[in-house]
Amino acid sequence: MVGRSVSGDDQAFAVLVRRYQAPLYRHAWRLTQDRRAAEDVVQEAFLTAWRRLPTLDRAEAFRSWLYQITTRRCLDVVRGRRPEESLDLGTVAEPVASGAGPETRLEQREQLQDLAAALQTLPVGPRAAWSLREIDELSYDEIATALDLPVSTVRGRIARARHELAERMGAWQTTRD
Repeated sequence: MVGRSVSGDDQAFAVLVRRYQAPLYRHAWRLTQDRRAAEDVVQEAFLTAWRRLPTLDRAEAFRSWLYQITTRRCLDVVRGRRPEESLDLGTVAEPVASGAGPETRLEQREQLQDLAAALQTLPVGPRAAWSLREIDELSYDEIATALDLPVSTVRGRIARARHELAERMGAWQTTRD
């Protein structure tokens, strides 16, 4: 699809948009914590990608390249946000064990809300790296490309984010024992 898109095939690019739109939106929302901003970022990312497709060297780099465009735009939005603007945590994804009883689902929902709140306390750099790895399942090399950082820096940011999240979510560990 990427090769056909580079050649100017609008329909092939539409397939790529459908494939990546939801994951990019979730990534943008996790970084901006603003639904409208996330929607705008994703729309701008696809427009930028369409315009810059001829500059893409390797078709297999498309995913990390698209995440790079999206992440850079998110960082611009977050850096441009006025300090008095509050971040809306919004709703969190449904718990994984949807077939579980109401008590288990409630506990999982609370854990996800606490995780979302803990993520917001992280600086945007480690939060972006963690999100790309743990949620979007990008490789370290893809994350390095997306964030325009060396792999060693990506590993450090993810390790720091994991450590900080583990500390903040530690109360959940003790309540489960």
